[in-house]
Amino acid sequence: MRVGLPKEVKDGEFRVALTPAAVASLRNVIVESGAGAGVGFSDEDYVRAGAALGDPWSCELVVKVKELQESEYGKPRSGQTVFSFQHFGPEPRLLDAALASGATFIAFETVGQESGLPILAPMSAIAGRLAVQVGAWCLQKHNGGSGVLLSGLDGVPPGKVAILGAGNVGGNALALAHGMGAEVTVFAKTDKRFHELKRDYPRARYRAGFDADIVAGADLVIGGVLTPGRMSPKLVSRGLLRRMRRGSALVDVGIDQGGIAETSRPTSHSEPIYLEEGVVHYCVPNLPAACARTASLALERAVMPFIGKIVRNDVDEALASGIQVRAGRVTHAHLARDTGRAYSPP
Repeated sequence: MRVGLPKEVKDGEFRVALTPAAVASLRNVIVESGAGAGVGFSDEDYVRAGAALGDPWSCELVVKVKELQESEYGKPRSGQTVFSFQHFGPEPRLLDAALASGATFIAFETVGQESGLPILAPMSAIAGRLAVQVGAWCLQKHNGGSGVLLSGLDGVPPGKVAILGAGNVGGNALALAHGMGAEVTVFAKTDKRFHELKRDYPRARYRAGFDADIVAGADLVIGGVLTPGRMSPKLVSRGLLRRMRRGSALVDVGIDQGGIAETSRPTSHSEPIYLEEGVVHYCVPNLPAACARTASLALERAVMPFIGKIVRNDVDEALASGIQVRAGRVTHAHLARDTGRAYSPP
């Protein structure tokens, strides 16, 4: 089976799904020229590892990072497998293009959804940590923020951070915000993870459920709620945002699944923020691309075992849970329910 590695075309996306080290362990890899340039891997590095330069879309398996962009809608074909983040839920035209292609689409974000999401997990960890960094940047006055320093200062109270979700995104956001010295409250549907988090981050507050008053009083709200394969729940209403102090910030990490706020809409690394109801919104879907080299190395490590399974046609339960579209049919139950499409078992 030939493996194709395209160059990413999404705004601000520099990650690459496979480095030359991974290519050296595979056979018959075709790399698009410039695919790894954004993270320091030249075409010559790939050729030395055994790859050929050419059209990756001619291969039976295409491994990329982000979902198809409009310029790529016509590239997949029947009998081909595309292995990447897919995020079909918020994009009906993207889903239509995937169905029309006849190809199989395996989604990084739902592979192993019953066993800890091994491919999504490292990207969520990076996104959670970056969410605090970009949130602190959003709070600066020249970005429309209120001018709050999250760490505070001697005699000056720290900023208040509300983290919605206690999973991979929320836990990593907590690690950074707690380390900064911010006043942090973590919200989750249940208190299942709170014992572990309290042990490592004792100064934070923890709430099972949702408290609109605490969220309204936060300087920075981070949305990190995820149900694998499902659209993000709308936890933050426009009315709640109006209650926040002008210049507060919202970093919506789950924007690639629709976002957790009524006012959230996707932005880009080129134009990452906008102001709505006086709140600075940061809603970049490919947030880990800001640390593209670290993210690429982490992604490759998570992806490689599953590439081996695809090449060997060894489809286990973890890999099967990632198959969202196959031969013109929606094969993931949550995706079918959220998009109103018919469901066909994979």
